[in-house]
Amino acid sequence: MALSETPAPNISCMLPLQRLEIRKLAVFRALQLGDMLCAVPALRALRAWLPDACITLVGLPWAAQFAARFHAYIDNFVAFPGHPQFPEQPVRKEQSLDLYREMAMSRFDLAVQLHGSGEVSNGIVAAFGARAVAGHAMRDGDTPPGFFIGYPESGPEPLRLLNLVNGIGAPPAGTHLEFPVTAEDEAELRDSGVAAGLAPGSYLCIHPGARLRSKCWAPQRFAEVADRIADESGLRIVLTGSGQEIGLTAAVAAHMRHAAVNAAAPISIGAMAALMRKGRLLISNDTGVSHIAAGLRLPSVVIFTIADMGRWAPLDQGLHRCLRDPGGEQVDAVVEHARALLREHAHDGLA
Repeated sequence: MALSETPAPNISCMLPLQRLEIRKLAVFRALQLGDMLCAVPALRALRAWLPDACITLVGLPWAAQFAARFHAYIDNFVAFPGHPQFPEQPVRKEQSLDLYREMAMSRFDLAVQLHGSGEVSNGIVAAFGARAVAGHAMRDGDTPPGFFIGYPESGPEPLRLLNLVNGIGAPPAGTHLEFPVTAEDEAELRDSGVAAGLAPGSYLCIHPGARLRSKCWAPQRFAEVADRIADESGLRIVLTGSGQEIGLTAAVAAHMRHAAVNAAAPISIGAMAALMRKGRLLISNDTGVSHIAAGLRLPSVVIFTIADMGRWAPLDQGLHRCLRDPGGEQVDAVVEHARALLREHAHDGLA
C-alpha cells in the first residue's frame, strides 16, 4: 500500500480499519522505560477508541511491570524474545517460535507497530498473523500488506506515536504523559528507609545516571549545581539512582560541600517515583527518569549530551527546561533554570 507523503494519515487507509470490528488488538513496542512512557498518549488514545477491546502489549520482558502499572490501557502482556537487529536484549531463539505461535493462535483483529520506522518491526508485527496491520513505514522501503503512514523524520516522540494512532482512527485523548504511583510503591519506599526524615517539599532530586554513560553529565557539575541551589534555597539534596548507580551518586556526594541524601538503592522505579513526586524539582540527564517527571508533573531541568532534544525533550517546555551541554560548560544555565522553576512553582501542591 502506498504511503502518505506527510506524517498526516492517508484517508484511504483509514476507511477499511473503521469498518473492521476490533475486539483484540496487539501493540508492539519492545523498548526501555523512557521510550515506553512516550507511548502512553498513544495507548490512551487506543483505549478511548476501543474501550471494550482486549489490548495486548508485546514488549521487552521488564515491561510486564509497565503493563501492570498502565492496566487502564493494557489488558495483557506478552514478552518479546528479541531480534538480531534490535540491541535491547540478546535474542532468545528457543522462545521466538513460541511467541509467533502464541500470537497467531490469539487471532488478533489488528496489530499496531509502535516500535519505530518499521524497517524491521513491520515484518515482526506482520508475522503476528493479525487480520490487519498498521504502523509507520519508510516511504522508500518495502512494507507488508497493511495500513501504513510515512515515518516522520522529526518531531517529539509522543506526538509521532500519537499521530500514528490518530491516523488509523483513534481519537485524540491528550498529549500528556502519566506515571501512576500506587500504594505498593509508597509502601516499598517507606520500607526501604531511603526517604526517612524527608518531609514533602523539603528537597529536590538529582539523578546523575542514565542507561548509557555517554549521556551522563559529569558528577562534578551535578555537585556544583546541587551546592549552589542548596545555598540559595535551603532545600535538601537527594541523589537518586538504581542499585547499580550507587557509585555514581557517591561520586556526586563526594564533590559536594553540603551533605546529600544518597537514595540510590535497589528499589523499583515505582518507589523511586514515589520519592520524586514529593520533591520540589528534578535535575537529571536525558533518561527515563525525565519522562517519569513529566508523568508526575514534577518540574525538571534535563541536560542533553548526545540525544535528539527535539525528539526526546518533554512537551511542556514551561514545566521542564531542557538544554544541551555535552561539555559541562553550562552550570550557570542549569542553576538559573532550577532557580526559575523553584520560584514559579513555589506554591504548587504536592501529590
